[in-house]
Amino acid sequence: YTSASSDKVNPNTVSSASSQDVRVYPSISWQRTDEKKGNAIGANVAVSSEYDYLSIGGGLSFYKNSKDNNRQVGVKLQTYQDVVTLIYPIEMRSGRDSGTKSRNTYNLGFTLSQIINARWQVLFLLDLAYQEGYLSLPFNRVYFDDTSADIEKLPDTRFKIPVGVRGSYFLGDRVIIKGYYRYYHDSWGIDAHTAEVELPIKITPFFSITPHYRYYNQTAANYFAPYQQHQVQDKYYTSDYDLSSFSSSFAGIGFRVISPEGLFGIQKFNSLELRYGHYDRATGLVSNIISLHARFK
Repeated sequence: YTSASSDKVNPNTVSSASSQDVRVYPSISWQRTDEKKGNAIGANVAVSSEYDYLSIGGGLSFYKNSKDNNRQVGVKLQTYQDVVTLIYPIEMRSGRDSGTKSRNTYNLGFTLSQIINARWQVLFLLDLAYQEGYLSLPFNRVYFDDTSADIEKLPDTRFKIPVGVRGSYFLGDRVIIKGYYRYYHDSWGIDAHTAEVELPIKITPFFSITPHYRYYNQTAANYFAPYQQHQVQDKYYTSDYDLSSFSSSFAGIGFRVISPEGLFGIQKFNSLELRYGHYDRATGLVSNIISLHARFK
C-alpha cells in the first residue's frame, strides 16, 4: 500500500513512520508441463517484508491445452497471509493497543487463451479476490469537519472483481503490438479502467527494446473524503488518496538480451532485461522505477 499526496501538503498524508523504507520480496515458482496430455501444473511461494508488515504467499495453478494447441484454459489459486504492525501517529498512540493484526487475501483466477491466426493471439482474464482482517492503514490520519481527528477506519472485508483482455499482434519478424485492457470493481465502490500498450522491437535476434505506456483511471471509494470533510458520526472513513478519484500514467522503455547458449559464460542464464518507467498521478505523486529481470532455465 502507498499513499499519494496532493500538490499541497496535507497533514493527513504525513506518516509518523520513517520516510525511508526497504522492501525485500523473494519468490520461487515451479512448473511442470506434460506435452502428451497438453497440461501443466505449477506452484509458487513468496515472501514480502517491510518495516510495518510481513506477507507470506503461496499458490497453485493448472493449465490445459486443446488438441490443436490453439486454445488454453487455466485456473489459479493464490493466497497472501499478512501480519501488519500497528504504527499509529505519535499524537494518537495514547490508549491504543500496539502490536500486530492479520490481513488475509484469497484469489481465484481464470484465463482463456486463443490463437486467432498466425499473427493474432488474445487472452481473457477473470479474477475473484476476497480480503478479510485489518484492511485499514493505522498511520493514516483522518480530520473531521469539527477539527477533531482519528485514524483511518475501513470495513474488515473487501471483494474485488477485475475482468481483462490482453492481445498480441505480430506486424512482422521484428515488431509486436501488445495491448491490454482491464475493468475493475470492488465492494468499496471503486470502479477503474486500465489501458496499456507495449511495442517490443527486435533489433537483432538476441537484443530488443520495448517502449510501453499505461493509463489508469478510478472513481473514489464510498468511504473517502478529503481533509476535514468527514463527519464524526461516519461509520467508516479515510482520506487516503489511493482510494480517491484520480488518473495516472506510466511510460518507459525496456532493454532485453537473450542467448540460448547462456550469458556471461553461464549456460542456464539465458535472459536479462533492464526496464525504466516514469509514473505520474493526478494527485501529485511522481516516481521513477528501474527494475532488473534475470531468467535461469
